[in-house]
Amino acid sequence: MINITAENFKTEVEECDRLCVIDLYADWCGPCRMLAPVLAELEGEYPDIKFCKANVDEQPELARMFGVQSIPAVAFVKDNTFLDMSVGFVPKASLVKLIEENK
Repeated sequence: MINITAENFKTEVEECDRLCVIDLYADWCGPCRMLAPVLAELEGEYPDIKFCKANVDEQPELARMFGVQSIPAVAFVKDNTFLDMSVGFVPKASLVKLIEENK
């Protein structure tokens, strides 16, 4: 999973030609820690999708950009267009549905 920062956001996300799934999280967040292995599993199942993560405490400008008010938040971006967002811990099946709808 690629760490996204304000500095590499353009090259890693804006210029990406495939679906980007971005985990917006914090180290202290219990639900974020529960969601991380689910996203890692999905990353292995969807090699054609770019999985990224951004720590909202270290990258507050990215959190603001996506309008994050609660974490974990998972943003779906493709062709530099924000498509959807999942907020809170959700089961794997819910994320699969969002991936399938947006890829």
